[in-house]
Amino acid sequence: MNGPERPDPDVLLRRLKKEEKQEAPGQGKLKIFLGYSAGVGKTYQMLEEARILKSKGVDVVVGLVETHGRSETETLLEGFEIVPRFHKEYQGILLTEMDVDAVKSRCPAVVIVDELAHTNVPGSRNDKRFQDVEELLSIGINVFSTLNIQHVESFKDVVYQISGVRVRETVPDRVLTMADEIELVDLPPDALLQRFQEGKVYVPDQARQAMLRFFRKGNLLALRELVLRFTTQHAEKNLQAFMAAEGVFGPLSAGSRIMVCVSASPFSRKLVRIAQRFSADMDAEWFAVHVDLMRSRRPDEQTRNQLAENLKLAEEFGGKVVTLPGVSAADEVLKFAHSHNVSFLIVGYPGRTRWREFLFGSFVNDIVRRSGTMHVLVVGNKERQSSRWKGAFFLGEYGRQSWIAGAASVAVMTGICLLLRPYLEFVNITMLMLLPVIFSSVLWKWSAGLLASLLAAASLDFFFIPPFLTFSIEDWRYLPGFFVFFAVAFVTCFLADMMKRQEENAVKRERFVSALYFFSRDLMAVRELSELLEKANRTISEAFQCEVVILLPDLSGSLKLASTTGKEIIFSENDFGVATWVFQQGRPAGQGTETLSSAAWRFLPFKDQHGIFGVLGVHTRQGGQFLSPEKRLLDAFANIVALALERTQSISKESG
Repeated sequence: MNGPERPDPDVLLRRLKKEEKQEAPGQGKLKIFLGYSAGVGKTYQMLEEARILKSKGVDVVVGLVETHGRSETETLLEGFEIVPRFHKEYQGILLTEMDVDAVKSRCPAVVIVDELAHTNVPGSRNDKRFQDVEELLSIGINVFSTLNIQHVESFKDVVYQISGVRVRETVPDRVLTMADEIELVDLPPDALLQRFQEGKVYVPDQARQAMLRFFRKGNLLALRELVLRFTTQHAEKNLQAFMAAEGVFGPLSAGSRIMVCVSASPFSRKLVRIAQRFSADMDAEWFAVHVDLMRSRRPDEQTRNQLAENLKLAEEFGGKVVTLPGVSAADEVLKFAHSHNVSFLIVGYPGRTRWREFLFGSFVNDIVRRSGTMHVLVVGNKERQSSRWKGAFFLGEYGRQSWIAGAASVAVMTGICLLLRPYLEFVNITMLMLLPVIFSSVLWKWSAGLLASLLAAASLDFFFIPPFLTFSIEDWRYLPGFFVFFAVAFVTCFLADMMKRQEENAVKRERFVSALYFFSRDLMAVRELSELLEKANRTISEAFQCEVVILLPDLSGSLKLASTTGKEIIFSENDFGVATWVFQQGRPAGQGTETLSSAAWRFLPFKDQHGIFGVLGVHTRQGGQFLSPEKRLLDAFANIVALALERTQSISKESG
């Protein structure tokens, strides 16, 4: 089928995914009552619908509802079974949270869970309440919940611009995506403000403070427009899916592609949120691209962790994260954009000074000038980035030893040239003085090479250009050669460092790919479980430079420590509890994940379509986080081990 009646493949794909979700055994349904502010009636509307279901014989219980002292809400709770909460002390205060295990044991048809964006008490099994809801949905319990639009992660920056208030409690956009139904609960701002004044939302003192700060009429109007636009777009997507399902083909979306440039700057998180919102508005696929520059210095631990957090946020929003090695950021970004038919590009304005742009060029200007028909959105940063020209930038990260060694090599070569000066011409001396610059750049770091080039240029002027033992130049014919020497030395140290960076990146990629290839090949030949565990442990530890533990279930089904990289590993009872949860739920948890993120280890389940065979635990020796490419490779290693474990168990059963 061609022409305008041809169905959009993206719409059909969403339809298939939705049907698969509906047909998935044991998967509950989520309904979200969405509003733009506290007091619009979300909880009231949710309890009204729950009461109607209960009157029809549906098993409905209350997992958690916050009444905030509102009499209407308390009246609606009458007649509902309320699951007791669990109590936990935090900083001397006794707090209550929803008891997820109690709700699971009760296993109702529908559970009411208020305030989806709530942050649980520190030390709870899940950091956020929406993660508790995901657990309930995974075992087939349907959930009613409430949410305000300002608590959606991708709207965080928009809400800050509207109100000047930075919302702390947010939920990822995927929570709205996985909702089977979203119901808008609306109330005009004037009526809402009247409710505030009457004390129906907060107690009078709190209401006055709230109306003076966040709940001003201008803010409420803007938030209301935000939620109305979102629900309109959501309804339009549902209409498109319905039209495709019924064979009514109309002007469906053409499937634009969006790309956002991500760096280690905290400002990149705002760019990621903007990209996600544009993606949702345009119903477009989107990419989060980071360029790993070969010529840049090795990032410190804080920078690597910030970059990992930025890319993790993009993954949570559903973006495709891509890391590109290269020399020029603009070249790599445009090459990727053109090869993937990107129509909309989002970049951040770095706020460099004019002289830095003059000396080193402007990434943003290069992108805009060479973008062609592509649309480019340049997002300014109100909080200007602090200058990167610090002492560490010049001096590198190899310590004083590299600088001393570079300076010493220049001194040695200067002494040799002084001895040979009667026999050598100036041009030969110039070539010899380049040698310590090259050696310093190759053996240590470009900062040492840069220091060596400065010292070599100074020595050349001081000792070998008349008048000697001064920094003045009597014969101006030496001046062009002197500047050429300095330029060659400067470029040489950068080229040497770039080659070293390229080699490091190539070796790292080759190590991962080779390890994955040989790992899969070797495991398929293993027949004994002990040999399989030993190979898996050693290979993963060497590939990722991390500590590794493998836990497998015993005959009773309890998880036991089966293999480690060494006896000195610290593996606590809390770590074992996280690993047990991963084994029971079949989802990653621990360091760098959304579940039990305070744990020191990152745990991955060994699972395939036939079940869960065990748990892999990894812990970086430096205590940092895994980057997105490393996380994907870890998932690949875990999948290979799962297949090998299934094969080994099948062989054991057949031989037994």
